[in-house]
Amino acid sequence: MKKFISKIALGALLVIPSIASADQAKGLNVLINSANPQTQAMAMVLSLMTIQKHEKEVNIVLCGAAGDLADKNMASTPVKRPNGQAPTPQQNLIMLIDLGATVEVCPLYLPNASKDASVLLEGVTVAQPPVVAGRLLDEGYQNISF
Repeated sequence: MKKFISKIALGALLVIPSIASADQAKGLNVLINSANPQTQAMAMVLSLMTIQKHEKEVNIVLCGAAGDLADKNMASTPVKRPNGQAPTPQQNLIMLIDLGATVEVCPLYLPNASKDASVLLEGVTVAQPPVVAGRLLDEGYQNISF
């Protein structure tokens, strides 16, 4: 019986701080570099849930192939959801911007894709590394990478 109670107590000690941490978090930092549309879509869904269901901030940085999502001249691939809808990751990104998410492209994206800031969707800016690093180090935010 003592072992059982000890295990329950230990489990509670491990779970309670993570629950409290989620409630206290300011928001989510999302780094996306995958070219895979399903992976991009999942990053957008989790970001959307963070804003809509948990009322937290979302900061997204698009790097490498994922930077194409911010290019208004590029089409992204629709991704079918279980409910039958098939939005593109880019459509989801625009929705996130409209809901207040901060969206930036990696500063290496534009020059290495032979593009300039004029191709970026409205609301997307070029990331400043010191600012992004500060967000990633801010203990008030959870970090996730796709």
